[in-house]
Amino acid sequence: MKISGFTIIRNAILNDYPIVEAIQSILPVVDEMLVSVGKSDDDTMSLIQGIASDKIRIVESEWDMSLRKGGQVLAVETDKVLAQIDPEADWAFYIQADEAVHEQYHEQIRQACAQYVADERVEGLLFDYLHFYGTYGHYGDSRKWYRREIRIIRNEKTPKDSKISAYRDAQGFRRGKEKLNVKHCGAAIYHYGWVKSPVQMKTKIKNVSRFWKEGEAWEKELQSDDVFDYGAFDSLKEFEGTHPSVMKERIERQNWKVELDISRKKFKLKNALLYWFEKKTGRRLFEFRNYRILK
Repeated sequence: MKISGFTIIRNAILNDYPIVEAIQSILPVVDEMLVSVGKSDDDTMSLIQGIASDKIRIVESEWDMSLRKGGQVLAVETDKVLAQIDPEADWAFYIQADEAVHEQYHEQIRQACAQYVADERVEGLLFDYLHFYGTYGHYGDSRKWYRREIRIIRNEKTPKDSKISAYRDAQGFRRGKEKLNVKHCGAAIYHYGWVKSPVQMKTKIKNVSRFWKEGEAWEKELQSDDVFDYGAFDSLKEFEGTHPSVMKERIERQNWKVELDISRKKFKLKNALLYWFEKKTGRRLFEFRNYRILK
C-alpha cells in the first residue's frame, strides 16, 4: 500500500501559514509528499526547500487570480497537484496550509488506509475537525464550524466517467457533483487558520479575500480596519488536550493576547436551541455533509 501526500501553498510567509508544520505533521504517514508552490510575493519556495525530507517533491505553479468565484482557484490548484502524484499510490492525503495532524493518529490513519484499500466502495476517508480561534487554547464548538471533512481520497487507477476532484474552494472532494462514499478514519485535523495576532489575522484576510471577492467588495475589504476583532464569535470552548508536536515552537512564539469571554454565548434563538440540542444528544440537526458515510 502506498500513500501520497499533497498540498498547495502561495505567499506562506506574508500570510503566516504554518505550512512547514502542516507538511511535517503527515510526513510519517505518507510515502511521498508533493508540494505545489505557487509563484509568490515572498520566499515561500526557500521555506519549502528548507524542509529536510527526501519524501518531498516540489512542483511550481502559476495561480490564475481571475478565478475568484467561490475560491475556484484553490480547487483548480488542488486538482493540478493531485494529477501529479505517483500513479501507483493507492491513497492521496490532502493537507491544507493551516492544518496539522497529531502524531497520536498516525498509526490509526495508516491502519484505516490498509483496512479499506481493497474495498473500492470506499472513495475517501473522513476526519473530525478542531477549529482553533484567537489562541491555541480555544476552539469553536458551534454550528458555524464544519465538524468533519474528507482529507484522504482513493487514487483511482481505473478511469471512470468522472474523476474525484476538489469541491468549490477545496474544502473537500466530490466526483463531479456526486458526494463521495467514505468511512471515518478515527482521526482529527487541527485547523489553525484563525490563530494569529489580530494584525496578522487582518493582513491575511485582506490578502486572501481576492480568492472570493472582486470589484467593490474587494476594495471595501482592503479599506477596512487593520486589526481583526476576535470578539465576533458565537461560542468557544477551552482546549484541554495537546497539540501536534510539530506545532510546539510556533505555539511558544505566540506573542499576542486576546480577551475572549467564553462564558457568553452569542446566539439567536434558533441557533441557541440547535446548539442546546446538539450538546445534549450529540446530533447536529440539518447539518450540511459534503460526503456519504458508508454503513
